[in-house]
Amino acid sequence: MTGSTDRRWRVAAGLAAVAALAGFLGGACFALLTQADAAPDVLALASDRYLRGVVLFTLEQAALSTLLAVAGALPLAVALHRARFPGRGLVLRLFLLPQALPVLVGALAIIAVWGRNGVVSDLAATLGFDRLNVYGLSGILIAHTFFNLPLAARLMLAALDGVPAESWKLAGHLSLTPLTTFRVLEWPAIRTALPGATSLIFMLCVTSFTLVLTLGGGPGATTLEVAIYQALRYDFNPGLAVFLALIQIVLTGLAVAVTLRLGQTTPGGFTLGRRARRYDPHQGFVRALDLAVLTVGIAFVLSPFIATIVAGLRSDLIALLADPNVQRAAMTSGVVAFAAATLALLLAAPLLLARQALERSPSSRGRAAWRGLFELSGSLVLVVPPIVIGAGWFLLLRQVTDVFAAAPFVIVATNAVMAMPFIVRILAPALAASAQRHDRLAESLGLFGLARLRHVEWPALKAPLALSFAFALALSLGDLGAVALFGSQDFITLPYLLLQRMGSYRTADAAGLALLLGVLCLTLMALAERGFRREEG
Repeated sequence: MTGSTDRRWRVAAGLAAVAALAGFLGGACFALLTQADAAPDVLALASDRYLRGVVLFTLEQAALSTLLAVAGALPLAVALHRARFPGRGLVLRLFLLPQALPVLVGALAIIAVWGRNGVVSDLAATLGFDRLNVYGLSGILIAHTFFNLPLAARLMLAALDGVPAESWKLAGHLSLTPLTTFRVLEWPAIRTALPGATSLIFMLCVTSFTLVLTLGGGPGATTLEVAIYQALRYDFNPGLAVFLALIQIVLTGLAVAVTLRLGQTTPGGFTLGRRARRYDPHQGFVRALDLAVLTVGIAFVLSPFIATIVAGLRSDLIALLADPNVQRAAMTSGVVAFAAATLALLLAAPLLLARQALERSPSSRGRAAWRGLFELSGSLVLVVPPIVIGAGWFLLLRQVTDVFAAAPFVIVATNAVMAMPFIVRILAPALAASAQRHDRLAESLGLFGLARLRHVEWPALKAPLALSFAFALALSLGDLGAVALFGSQDFITLPYLLLQRMGSYRTADAAGLALLLGVLCLTLMALAERGFRREEG
């Protein structure tokens, strides 16, 4: 096989993956646009006071959540970068956990900590204050901050790590005060990461479904995604669902456009590549301030995990594990997650390999456009959120078959597409680094086709693939978006069963299920991440 033939095969495989994604997402959008029998009266709906409130609340909660997450992450990132203490690596690993925790489990944990009968409310009552009401806007903001503050802090910390080591050394020699160091070094670095982090978190909050479904306080605290779900499952108003889904696509499309435009970081200054080390003077006030910030931040992130463990251990875990409904839901979740993770890798890998093949192409004609196609295809789900995909296929399938009979296929495909943006971001750097190191040698040795895959790409992708697969597994295991629309008594996953137990006020069972689901997802991520670090080392 020659190099040109190898590239053609890889590009063909990438185009097949693009066609599959376009067909799945396009089918959902086609259904939303062609429901003639349920065509909405746009003017009437646009003038509806409730719908205006839904759109405004969607934007309000996303903006406030983003502001809280970013504002809280800034001092936390600075304190983490400035402080050196035993267990710092453990704290950084702790800040990875909220992204791997199922959202429904996190919502239940927020209720356990901040709810009316939670730890914070008990403390407030002891001090003579009123108990907190976690349902409504306040609970949504707390939950979004819990999930997104660690993400923002990690992005800012990465920007600080990118400051040249020589700059920190010069600041130490000049004995710059903490305020001057922040103004001259820390803030310029953080500012490069701030637009991308802000737009990314805003987009995540705009598309939030499970948290709002669990913690929303009725019609006054409903977002577009929850309204779409209610329009189909409770009111069965397809016209309203179509109208809301189109608004949601417009909002997410704008958010993604802003993210792509603002998410670029400026290049760092000249550096000799030395390991960054700070030379800040050890001032008592600054150290005390860092300790206070770190204590509050760690407590805020860690407390929901502790609450989940404590509440879960109080339940009858043995009885839960022996419950046939729990066993059936666990089996269903496992099969769906394994199928979704496998499909996600089968779709993401060809896209990346095709993009890399175009990088090696000697011809530049149209190459940038094709590379852009492969690069953006893996992130299409950011524009068309899972609940919108589910709504489209719900409306389409009801015309030709039993919607709930097709549930497993739609849920697997939706979860696979939902995991692809994360998989692409894990695999792409490893594939690019491998190509940079081995391309010329592979071509000089005539390694193409399966031989190149075996000797060049596979060694570089083996560990990232394991991490990607585990991430996709955990994401699918904890997902409630598509299952909320297609779930039934004949098709129950662990998150759907957990939601049912919460809805029927079986709080002990819900706490036990939350613990089991959370431990399962976090264990998957921990094992994969450990294997990834071993391979990298």
